[in-house]
Amino acid sequence: MAIRPGIDSGSPGAVRYRDGVDGTGDATPHADPDGPGAARRGTRLPAAERRSQLLDTAVEVFARDGFHATSMNDIAEAAGVTKPVLYQHFSSKRDLFIELLTEIGDELRDTIAKATADAAGPRQQIENGFRAYFSYVGDHTDAYRVLFGSGARRDSEFASFAKAVEDSIAAVIAELIVVDGEPVENRALLAHSIVGMTEATSRYWLAHDRTPDIDTLAEQLARLAWSGMRGLDRRPGHD
Repeated sequence: MAIRPGIDSGSPGAVRYRDGVDGTGDATPHADPDGPGAARRGTRLPAAERRSQLLDTAVEVFARDGFHATSMNDIAEAAGVTKPVLYQHFSSKRDLFIELLTEIGDELRDTIAKATADAAGPRQQIENGFRAYFSYVGDHTDAYRVLFGSGARRDSEFASFAKAVEDSIAAVIAELIVVDGEPVENRALLAHSIVGMTEATSRYWLAHDRTPDIDTLAEQLARLAWSGMRGLDRRPGHD
């Protein structure tokens, strides 16, 4: 799933769906006859595209209202389909939410892994990782809030998906913490502290008009993290 903006079912030309279901398992669509979508009248989304659209819409609704306050009817209405169509793709609200958490987590991990793999060295890996992370937060804010929001944290199964992402990012960072005199077993703890710093920074950044810009933010956090790791060197003269 590529997280993208959902369809505004109230906009001109937006595709709407009758209560009937066609033979492919999708709702029977009809377009606003006066809108720009009129040329696509009678088209039906293939099952994979419909599922992706429903996931994208669900991200927006869950991010706005939270898991517990959201109903399957809310998601179906926002997506412009009937509840039977939604249930053809997802057996329950919990099943839908878990699929979202899985796909968002995979996408964030892959984004960071690719960015760090392309770096020239450890210092650049850290900065590239921060930049990829903050870029994802900025471009996919709803997805980020679904994965790391308080609603997901209150459920142990949901929280496990966020923890898996945190652990995978920390594992990458831990490999970069090679400091003379620092016990190897401390690397995971130090790496998780950097991950926690990144999450806290993201929440603050979103709440304060997304300033500074992502490049500046990534460079500043990378400098802080790198300086901190170098400051751990226990050899004489390296305090």
